Amino acid sequence: MPDGSPVPSDRSMAKILVVDDDSEILGLVARFLRSNAFEVLTARNGAEMAASLQQARIDLIVLDLMLPGANGLDLCRNLRRTSAVPVIMLTAKGDEIDRIIGLEVGADDYLAKPFNPRELLARISAVLRRTQAHAPDTAAGTQRLVRFAGWRLDTTKRELTDPRGVIVDLSTGEYDLLIAFLDAPHRILSRDFLMDATRARTQEAFDRSIDVQISRLRRKIEVGQEMIKTVRGAGYMFTPDVTRGPA
Repeated sequence: MPDGSPVPSDRSMAKILVVDDDSEILGLVARFLRSNAFEVLTARNGAEMAASLQQARIDLIVLDLMLPGANGLDLCRNLRRTSAVPVIMLTAKGDEIDRIIGLEVGADDYLAKPFNPRELLARISAVLRRTQAHAPDTAAGTQRLVRFAGWRLDTTKRELTDPRGVIVDLSTGEYDLLIAFLDAPHRILSRDFLMDATRARTQEAFDRSIDVQISRLRRKIEVGQEMIKTVRGAGYMFTPDVTRGPA
């Protein structure tokens, strides 16, 4: 299964948790990722997944949709209540509705079975690059806060706090989308631009993917006021004023 391709240099022995009840697929994926310089843990159901998350710091989860007991959608939904660890959903289903539901519950990417292992490797690397791109840069002393409409985003901690002081968890895709809006307030951003900014454009990208991400972000940050305005035929605009400064 290993393809002999060069090992990307941006992973730094990331720890991947692969959750699948198919022992053959679980073993093949684990061996392939280990051969490409990942540290890999495996789980066959939600209970084993929870145990792994308690025992180790996981950088990314590859999560199968069809699992015994709680399925992948339920597990991802529950995970998002307490964690922003990136999730790539795997499923034997290829219908658009399954992809949309996967994004709505907090998955960062979606890959239908059967898949080329090199595509899974590429998607894992892309999600990890996005996560690392927003990691703290303590050596440079770049602690920065971004404020808007009473909200505060600590970009060094990837921590979003609402006006009441409550921390709101964001998935990797939601965080990337918010950063894109905060970097260009009061400007119309096209759907194509936002898909590129959030890496939502893939070989299997579908028209509603960015709309689903925006809908999820709206539900988390729009409390009593519109922040993300739909501009018909053009895209979306972030309406609050944005200020930046040191922590």
